[in-house]
Amino acid sequence: MKKVAFHNLGCKVNAYEMELMQQNFIKSGFEIVPFTEKADIYIINTCTVTNIADRKSRQMLHRARALNPDAVVVAAGCYVETDPDCKDRDDAIDIAVCNKDKAELVRIVSEYLETTSDQSDEGCTTLTTLTGHTRAYIKIQDGCDQYCSYCIIPFSRGHVQSRDEEETVKEITHLAANGCKEFVLTGIHLSSYGLDKAYNISAKDGSFTNRPLIDIIKRISEIKGVERIRLSSLEPRIITEEFLSEVSNIKSFCPHFHLSLQSGSDTVLKRMNRRYDTAEYYEKVKLIRRYFEHPAITTDVITGFPGETEEEFNDTREFLEKVDFYEVHVFAYSRRRGTVADKMPGQLTQRVKAERSRLLIDDSAKRALKFREYYLHRETDILIEEPAVIGKNTFQVGYNREYVRFAVDSKKDLTGSIVTVNASKIFNGEILC
Repeated sequence: MKKVAFHNLGCKVNAYEMELMQQNFIKSGFEIVPFTEKADIYIINTCTVTNIADRKSRQMLHRARALNPDAVVVAAGCYVETDPDCKDRDDAIDIAVCNKDKAELVRIVSEYLETTSDQSDEGCTTLTTLTGHTRAYIKIQDGCDQYCSYCIIPFSRGHVQSRDEEETVKEITHLAANGCKEFVLTGIHLSSYGLDKAYNISAKDGSFTNRPLIDIIKRISEIKGVERIRLSSLEPRIITEEFLSEVSNIKSFCPHFHLSLQSGSDTVLKRMNRRYDTAEYYEKVKLIRRYFEHPAITTDVITGFPGETEEEFNDTREFLEKVDFYEVHVFAYSRRRGTVADKMPGQLTQRVKAERSRLLIDDSAKRALKFREYYLHRETDILIEEPAVIGKNTFQVGYNREYVRFAVDSKKDLTGSIVTVNASKIFNGEILC
């Protein structure tokens, strides 16, 4: 039996696709082993969102080669899309596979090895099992047509493609029947779900509302066993009265909104080719808080974008404080060859970008602690995911509907259970119950 080791880099869409690849290899008679072990085949599911991601992809490919010089090393995914000649230039790579061919990877590897497998010509494109998770990431959309000036992803993932609704419902129905309680709908640009179909995507007042996304959330909520539904990163324009009115009445919908921001400066947003300004963004945040009592609102911010002045950075810092995010994922701008921003004047030094990132991270940590303190001495339901050692004790760790982590003092293994807890204190940033 051939041993296969996987390593995933990048987004939740990549994580979903790796689950599918692992599933196909298991069904075809391969044994999955940890990446740190000696394997016959190493598959690195690559990322190319930044130059740093490219470097990490190359590092993992070379690490695989070092683990077993005789193994078959596979580069799969976005890095291959943006560098189709990588295999010819890198001796660490035996097979390079683009995103659309991931489902056929068992066949491709078997042909390379000149062996046979139990897999048909086309691999499975629907998850039937999860490898030890209580939460499933479900890809319902691929591609992006936004073309932000810093982003290479539209070139590596292509145009918007929405997954068939029936296939998604069937997949989640099967996973829920097998004990999975929480589902995160994800995509490269989730807010574009349905835009490639013949849907009427508009609200009663003439504003944009993504009806296909609302409809699939409602269908999933009706599936037996589905306790929670989350959405991955969203664009501000997706937030409308109609959207919030409908999802707020869905019992399983989790009020955790990751609203993409990238900058709190309108001039930087314009250079980024983002399609909103801070005033519109803030109105969307206020709208969410009208419909939900204590929603978790999180975001991404890029510091040190080309030409970002001290004034523009301070505008961002002040806007983050004004919105009062639960969490801010901060990224120092990384030049990406092939993007508009790569050729922009005013490229900042790494020192400046690092210092600005540090300030935003410190600010975010303070706001996150304040947000978590809200739950002290309040009851909340959490889905237990796994045991974890905190300090010297073992706790059962899980998340509530707002995706806040809690640690329950219990000797019993509660993995997969939804339990009601009352938080007593915060220790080293952990909410203890």
